[in-house]
Amino acid sequence: MKLTKRTQVAIIGAGPSGLLLGALLHRAGIDNIILERQSPSYVLSRIRAGILEQVTVDLLHEAGVGFGVDTHGTVHHSIELVFKNERHPIDVSSLTGGKVVTAYGQTEVTKDLMDHRALSELETVYEAADVTLHDYDSSNPSITYKVGNETHTLQADFIAGCDGFHGVCRASVPKNSIQEYEKVYPFGWLGILADVPPVSPHAIVYANSDRGFALCSMRSMTRSRYYVQCPMDDKVESWSDDLFWEELKKRLDPELASQIVTGPSIEKSIAPLRSFVAEPMRFGRLFLAGDAAHIVPPTGAKGLNLAATDVKYLSTAFIEYYKEKSSAGIDNYSTRCLKRIWRAERFSWWLTSLMHRFPDTGGFGQKVQEGELDYLVHSQALSTSLAENYVGLPLNFGE
Repeated sequence: MKLTKRTQVAIIGAGPSGLLLGALLHRAGIDNIILERQSPSYVLSRIRAGILEQVTVDLLHEAGVGFGVDTHGTVHHSIELVFKNERHPIDVSSLTGGKVVTAYGQTEVTKDLMDHRALSELETVYEAADVTLHDYDSSNPSITYKVGNETHTLQADFIAGCDGFHGVCRASVPKNSIQEYEKVYPFGWLGILADVPPVSPHAIVYANSDRGFALCSMRSMTRSRYYVQCPMDDKVESWSDDLFWEELKKRLDPELASQIVTGPSIEKSIAPLRSFVAEPMRFGRLFLAGDAAHIVPPTGAKGLNLAATDVKYLSTAFIEYYKEKSSAGIDNYSTRCLKRIWRAERFSWWLTSLMHRFPDTGGFGQKVQEGELDYLVHSQALSTSLAENYVGLPLNFGE
């Protein structure tokens, strides 16, 4: 049996970018349906980023989903850099005219958006199989998919590809129509999530050591996220909780190491580090957003935030199209997004290069990093550059 529906915007992917786009469009009176190949529980099980720029927090409020981050998020005014066994605070708030970032897990953002969509009685099709795009380069795009044994067709004015790096949307574009840029780093991050208080409740700690990089982050005042740099061929099973905590402490300054509260991990994984950008981000009536179009190393905490700003630009473009009968936003979407994306890629690459131990640079590379870090913490100009990129550049920066 074949069933046909119609909507104004078909969104593929029910992660935070797809859900946020759906919420913003709904608030503007634009009909949308979301298709997701996984189950809701699977989507919520993905452990991802947890640092939100003010732009992202503002977008959650704009979408009507700001209560959670206001109630349970933790504002950070500074970051701390550790090198040569010493810790150096950088007050990003004072360097940026009062801007901050907020610690609030991507899982919580996704749940807030899911709950909002359910309360708004908006349609989301989970476990949609065999999703296939048709005629997206025409004025009548459509999507076919299966739920159980039934085949469905979804007709739409536009298709928004918010389905991640491995999704169907970018893969549906002919290879000669898209240019991909990629850098794969020769190491990964071993991360654990634990129900222990954060070692630094109001700052993210970045550590550079001759043993490799480490990061101390948090999800709440009772749940922490910690990482250590590791070889890509490491196995999670090789790292006991005790071994992880021991290694983490060796990469921090002695005072901070002594303050670490340890506990059993509730999640442990190794994530590769990659920079990736696909250009352009529009193909007829198909638009890519978020991880479908770009990946950044997690060092700069830009992944979710870049996805959110893609969605802001895209929702604004659709609203202009339907409300003002203007296609200017649609036509400029890719160019506008890519300017911001490449700035974030540059920042994430720079911070990754500054903080990690690279296998081919040896002791000289370590000394150069320490020299740059010493300059960074003593230079207001460079500290300001770090701070303004960390809290997020304004949406209209450079326009």
